Formats: sequence, structure tokens, C-alpha cells
Amino acid sequence: MEAPTRKRGKIAFFDCDSTLSSIEGIDELARERGAEIFLQIVDLTNAGMNGTVPLHEVFPRRMDILRPDKDTCDAVAQRYIDTIVPGVHETLQTLRDEDWTIVIISGGFAPLIEPLAKMLGISFIEAVPLRHDEAGQYNGYGADFPTTRNGGKPEIIREWKQAMLPKTTIMVGDGISDLEAASEVDLFIGFGGVVARDAVKQRAEQFVESFSEIVSLAKKAAKKK
Repeated sequence: MEAPTRKRGKIAFFDCDSTLSSIEGIDELARERGAEIFLQIVDLTNAGMNGTVPLHEVFPRRMDILRPDKDTCDAVAQRYIDTIVPGVHETLQTLRDEDWTIVIISGGFAPLIEPLAKMLGISFIEAVPLRHDEAGQYNGYGADFPTTRNGGKPEIIREWKQAMLPKTTIMVGDGISDLEAASEVDLFIGFGGVVARDAVKQRAEQFVESFSEIVSLAKKAAKKK
């Protein structure tokens, strides 16, 4: 397929953890390791999401502690499905009916998110690769993937814009790494339906606590173009 030469279509980028699903996948991996490690990982996750510790420092520290095997990852993948945020199915279907392309951009791990994406009918996932050996033991992650560092989500969005030339783009997410993408989209919508982060609430152009509010905001963004 040739690259487009004029702007067309609309892309809605969504974070996954604490947005499409109410869990933070990395925290659920930690939960499997016991209370002490769980608390360590939660503190690191919150530090990264709130912007107090750079993501490129948070990621390797968490993975050095966790080293999750495949069975653990499969269990957490099911939890993503079990904890879909109310209104997600309906909102995504309405956006599709109005010709939006849906893309997940996540600092989570692709193998854990893919079953959720499949259930939601989302074909496009930008998430961190995770590797296991033939025995199912942890064998590393994609440390160079953009969403393992600050500025990664806007980088991915720029690539999508260059490839697709969309007329309208929106981003929906709960964290600082999502807010970083605000300058790359026509509308950034902070989502506080699971966790309302003060920095995001204060700086987001729009902030919602229910998925039912997203469609009308997306329509307004599209009409401005």
C-alpha cells in the first residue's frame, strides 16, 4: 500500500493500564511475588506515572526484581480482560462506527495486553516486547522500545502520523507518559476513572472520569479539523 499524500481518517490512541483496564499489569506481576515485592513495585510504578522518577530508570529496576515467567504473564493477561473499565466496549465500538482507527500505546508488555486487545477488537498495539525461553522462563524485555522511557509515546504517535496522515488524532490516558503526547495530538483527554493523577488533571486539555464522555469530545475534535 502506498503512503497517503493527503490527510484523511482519524486515530484514537489509548493507554491500556488504568485506562482500558483498571489494573497496572506490572503491579499484578509483582503481586505474584508476595507483599514485600508488590509494595516495592507499586512505589516504583507510581513514581514513574507521577513523573517523580524517569521511566528509563523505573523500567530496569522493576524488571530486575520481577523476572516474570510465562505462566505468571498468562495469568496477568487474563486479569486485564477481567478488569475492563466500564464503558470501554461501547465507546470503542462507537468510535469505530465513526471511522476512527483505534491504537493502544502502552508502557506495559505486549504479550499481556494482546488478549485484551483481541477481545476489544483492537488490531494495533504499541507495547513493550517481553521474551521467554522454551521452558517459559524470563529472558528479557525490549529495553529499547520507546515506551520504556519518557517521550516514547509522542515518538510513536509521530511515526503513526507520518505513516497515516490522519486528519484528527486524540490520546486518552491516565499518566504523565500519556500527557507527554499532548503536543502531538489534536486533543489529549486525561482519564481519571481508575486513578486521578493531579498532574494530569491540572494540565490536560480535557479530563474525564467516565468513558461515556470520550465520544462527544472526540466528535468535537474531529469537527474542528
